[in-house]
Amino acid sequence: MQHLWVRAESRENEERVGIMPEGVADLIESGMRVTVEDSPARVVPTALYREAGAEIAEPGAWVDAPDDAIVFGLKELPADGTPLRHRHIMFGHAYKGQADGRRLLERFAAGGGALYDLEYLEDSEGRRVAAFGYWAGYAGAAVTLLAYAAQHRGGICPPVTTWHDAYAMQEDVRAALGELRPKALVIGALGRVGTGAGDLCEAMGLDVTRWDMEDTAHGGPFFEVLDYPLLFNCILARPGTPVFVPDDACEAERGLRVIGDIACDPGSDFSPIQVYDAVTRWDAPVVRACDDPPLDVMAIDNLPSLLPRESSQDFAAQLLPYLQGLDRLESGVWGRARTYFDEHLKKVTT
Repeated sequence: MQHLWVRAESRENEERVGIMPEGVADLIESGMRVTVEDSPARVVPTALYREAGAEIAEPGAWVDAPDDAIVFGLKELPADGTPLRHRHIMFGHAYKGQADGRRLLERFAAGGGALYDLEYLEDSEGRRVAAFGYWAGYAGAAVTLLAYAAQHRGGICPPVTTWHDAYAMQEDVRAALGELRPKALVIGALGRVGTGAGDLCEAMGLDVTRWDMEDTAHGGPFFEVLDYPLLFNCILARPGTPVFVPDDACEAERGLRVIGDIACDPGSDFSPIQVYDAVTRWDAPVVRACDDPPLDVMAIDNLPSLLPRESSQDFAAQLLPYLQGLDRLESGVWGRARTYFDEHLKKVTT
């Protein structure tokens, strides 16, 4: 019998969850054992998981879970350096040269566990089977527009927190913009992230230019990017990703004022936005990369949590069919994710 252990997220401002109570009920009905850790921060009350038939554990109890349990979370584990002996499903951010990623892989090497990275859960054609991308794009565009409005009035983006729903988010952005209608460029416009960013911008009445693979295939340089007041980078950084904003952009003549780096890979060797080097936070949503004229970068790396209920429901619905196949961990999407892990683990053990 497979045992899925849904851990409580330890990261601040993280209210999302990767499975809903009805999904837990489906897994239990199919013969799976499910444990859900209690979490007062989670957008879905623990009581609903208990009613669905899950066993309830204390937050952080996964460290003492049975060896055969598959530990399922979304964001990073506590960075305490302890060896990891379980199989983990989560977003590891470990395969693109990130310093924290190497340390995570070393912990797996020390403990004998394995990572099934949700970012690399792909079908046979290399397409991700479950992603928070749409709501990342939607929320990222909203925060970026709040930053533009604040900068236009001589300030900097104020702290943000969760919105009850997308309508409430739209209302706040509309009020902040007033009569402002800056032109926007969305790169990666046909993907989930780009679609979400474009939808929010259109809802605000902005003139949106959409680029996708054919528009960036020549590899750059992309001087015209600097002409747009707003840039949304929605392309996942991979080897070969072109640079859209080089590290010397502050010295260039530009109309660019705010970048929404929604893909948000500043620690990656392949980041296409090179004027900043660290993620931003809810309490400080942008970093000022240039001063005269100002250029702010929004790079929050858990954007969908700003709309935790909608994003959780969407992601959980996408992922559930694959959780139902956890008894086939060495084949299909899970097998491909394990191959990614094995290949990168060799780089830290040889």
